[in-house]
Amino acid sequence: MEFLTSITVGQVISAFLVCVLIREILFTVSHILPDSIAGPGGWLIDTGPESREGE
Repeated sequence: MEFLTSITVGQVISAFLVCVLIREILFTVSHILPDSIAGPGGWLIDTGPESREGE
């Protein structure tokens, strides 16, 4: 449990900001790339089944 005392507030804030940055980058990339790459059935980012769009 000593390792918990060595974690600083700055490290926690930095880790949170990195996670938010990665999330925003992936969100943006999924909207810019075509569906065959980042979309329903995409090979890089699969956003879900293809047949559920009309439901």
